[in-house]
Amino acid sequence: MERPLLVYTTFPDAGTALAIGEELVRARLAACVNVLPGMTSVYAWKGTVERGNEVVTILKTRESLGPALAAALKARHPYETPIVLHLPVLEADPDTMAWIVAETGDEPQAPPTG
Repeated sequence: MERPLLVYTTFPDAGTALAIGEELVRARLAACVNVLPGMTSVYAWKGTVERGNEVVTILKTRESLGPALAAALKARHPYETPIVLHLPVLEADPDTMAWIVAETGDEPQAPPTG
């Protein structure tokens, strides 16, 4: 059975995260998108240290959709270089995995835009 995959990314605000997340769920590239607002980030960017408010987003999908999901996410993302981390899951409850597969099933996925 295929393994689940979590994809971690950040957005500048919840509205953007929810809009893009909904597009990716409707395209069946992800079964679910969790949007966690209220994060403050400190990060290195182009030789300086920056601070900013962001929103964490975790997308639930399956391994075989990882590349397509990443491409669609990057095509829609407002950041110049969005963080897209693939976090493999070693094991999942069988009912959880069945749900992910059913919601990201064999219907055609929309091509990346942008």
